[in-house]
Amino acid sequence: MVVPRLVIAAPSSGSGKTTVATGLMAALRARGLRVSPHKVGPDYIDPGYHALATGRPGRNLDPWLTGEDRVAPLLLHGARDADIAVVEGVMGLYDGAGSGDFASTAHVARLIGAPVVLVVDAARQGRSVAALVQGFVSFDTRVRLAGVILNRVGSPRHEEICRAALDESGISVLGVIPRVDGVATPSRHLGLIPAAERSGDAVAAVERMGALVAGSCDLEGLVALARSAPPLPARPWTPFLFPAVTGAGRRPVVAVAGGAAFTFGYAEQVELLAAAGAEVVTFDPLRDECLPDNTGAVVIGGGFPEMYAAELSANEPLRRRVAAFDGPIVAECAGLLYLARELDGHPMCGRLDITATMTGGLTLGYRDAVATAKSVLTREGERYRGHEFHRTATDPGHATPPLFRWRGAADGFAEPLLAASYLHLHWAGSPELAERLVAAIG
Repeated sequence: MVVPRLVIAAPSSGSGKTTVATGLMAALRARGLRVSPHKVGPDYIDPGYHALATGRPGRNLDPWLTGEDRVAPLLLHGARDADIAVVEGVMGLYDGAGSGDFASTAHVARLIGAPVVLVVDAARQGRSVAALVQGFVSFDTRVRLAGVILNRVGSPRHEEICRAALDESGISVLGVIPRVDGVATPSRHLGLIPAAERSGDAVAAVERMGALVAGSCDLEGLVALARSAPPLPARPWTPFLFPAVTGAGRRPVVAVAGGAAFTFGYAEQVELLAAAGAEVVTFDPLRDECLPDNTGAVVIGGGFPEMYAAELSANEPLRRRVAAFDGPIVAECAGLLYLARELDGHPMCGRLDITATMTGGLTLGYRDAVATAKSVLTREGERYRGHEFHRTATDPGHATPPLFRWRGAADGFAEPLLAASYLHLHWAGSPELAERLVAAIG
């Protein structure tokens, strides 16, 4: 399939690639293009801004979570009917899982055959920009680094120096963004504040990013570069991987937590549940006092319940109903905290006899996990690749036996109709999870 596409990368985190990628998506949409937004890695937050910029679900491309062979198909799935796909990278271009470049931006760019545009923070350098870029160009010749966007350029003279040095190196400059205030999105303890929490402010921020990129980057040149990407020898991924496990005319309801406190979720999870025969209905634990009508299973994903502990606790009617719910429950990270007896002293659902507290340290990283207990999702001995990202802890830290183990660590709680842990899974990498959850609905 032919899908115009490009990757927005950077030498390191903090260079401005989220601003550039999101702004480019918004600017291209404003010109009438249908833009498919993608993010390298497991991050949930950037895709929320991508969705605002494009009007389409933000989707992740992560070889660790889904396997290398699914990356190109997932890109094609997200880019159906799109005019162009824009992929935002993660960290530095060649930074991957461990000491190699597996799951790096460069790895994904190779898997999808996409040209790369490097966003370089030029704030404290001039001619040295060319040396930096040339190093990235020559480091791995399998990666087609086709252009540069200079960010935080201080003056016309500064731009002139940087452009002259890059011209000597034969590197195309596709944008020069001046130093500006009030465009970057605000952050807190786990990174950017999710778009769903900022509402109108997030929309305004995306509009500012779009205007900034439109006014300082060569949009025609970027689109032409995307159109130079070769055809992809892959077929689009599809969620219809299994026959629907329910009979004709019966679509059990799977209630998925949403709202400001539970913003983390991969779009393919909902698509897989629907393909397995479920009707997926979103509920907001901050506002809704009841689960959706006829709920047969509950999925509570990631987010920031610690920021809303008092409000979640105040919704006692829903907490009671979740605690009494006797159907299948799946909870990841934030969902685990919501099922606890209390979070930072605030009463939660009490479905699990544990307490949860904020900690000073960040737990972050990919996990190669083995299921050590049978649950509504897992079977003992199965391997799962996931991601952990939190600043909280529970007491006790896990059940005996735990749901998962990795590298001597243990995590999670397993029951015949429950799976709860800190581990985030991308269900496109383990599509049988959707089939098992729907099949477990009585």
